[in-house]
Amino acid sequence: MSARRPKIVLLGFRGFPNVQGGVEKHVESLAPLLLERGFEVEAIGRRPYLPDPVTPYRGVRIIPVWTHRQKSLEAILHTFLGVFVARWRGADLLHIHAIGPALMTPLARLLGLRVVVTHHGYDYDRGKWNRFAKAVLRAGESAGMRFANGRIAVSRDVARAMAERHGVPVRFVPNGVDVRQKPATKTALERFGLSAGGYILTVGRLVPEKRQLDLIAAFARLGRPDVKLVIVGSSDHPDDYVRQVEASAAAVPGVVMAGFQTGTALGELFAHARLFVLPSSHEGMPIALLEALGYGLPVLASDIVANREVGLAGEDYFPLGDVAALADGLRRKLAEPPDPTEAAARIAAVGRDYAWDSVADETAALYREVLAGRREAPAPEQVGAAD
Repeated sequence: MSARRPKIVLLGFRGFPNVQGGVEKHVESLAPLLLERGFEVEAIGRRPYLPDPVTPYRGVRIIPVWTHRQKSLEAILHTFLGVFVARWRGADLLHIHAIGPALMTPLARLLGLRVVVTHHGYDYDRGKWNRFAKAVLRAGESAGMRFANGRIAVSRDVARAMAERHGVPVRFVPNGVDVRQKPATKTALERFGLSAGGYILTVGRLVPEKRQLDLIAAFARLGRPDVKLVIVGSSDHPDDYVRQVEASAAAVPGVVMAGFQTGTALGELFAHARLFVLPSSHEGMPIALLEALGYGLPVLASDIVANREVGLAGEDYFPLGDVAALADGLRRKLAEPPDPTEAAARIAAVGRDYAWDSVADETAALYREVLAGRREAPAPEQVGAAD
């Protein structure tokens, strides 16, 4: 008789597959690979974001749990309920993603669950949150780091900061990327009136920290009617920022609002772009930037720490929020003819350094350490005990 596979339950995200968001993409890519490494894997998703009926994804069972779809409540309410569902499902280990949901780490420990927390970035730096919400996110970060049995950060900067601040071991495990062949089809390009090599691309949710307004303003300075700007992404909770982006896009000729895209359509938009731009003020580990490199695209990114960790050349960065510098960077990049040799080098480098198989190996290794009783954190009633 074969030994029982340890059950891992994943929590802290909207759902998958094909749900917008970096954490969602991370879990969608990682979960099936954990099955291959000897675990039973279940994922608890938010009912409003999942199809009906919910079916397994590449062997991973997805459990829908209700939540109220409201920006400030849905994540924490869903995680609270999800912790009890994980206990009821007989989880050997609960893996909580993101610092907001990590607020429930002490509850999970009190229920007898072993917990791993992944820190996906300083969410309290996001512009959409008010002072109270930012305080809750900081509390979630502290709870996750102090009470988890194992900790992961998707960037070296976050791993170092959390280890220094909380005196606990934090393992750096980056986001990954799937290096795919360039699609031969151009259906998405035809739908949006685009030509191969004739557009600049950005991909990300329509939220203030993605800085789409900066990119639209810089694009407006180009004076290049032969080039379009394609903005891929939408918002779960449309607000004043979304309306500003839509109004600015409508006022600048050549800006295409493509909405949320996934699968083949997104692959086509990446593969045939002339340039990828990420003007963000906040990232954990920028999956969209890695995906662009995986297609061999030239890139231009803001010079925030998370983007600099990717290790691009100096000319691939511009000062955050400097619209004039961003416009200059666009002109310079568009003036450089495509170089197939450089594109192949970008693809090879990202495939080597950010392979999902390596991410899964590192994550599985930490699971086994936690399940074996190593790297144990103090339970809530033992605050102050040595980790």
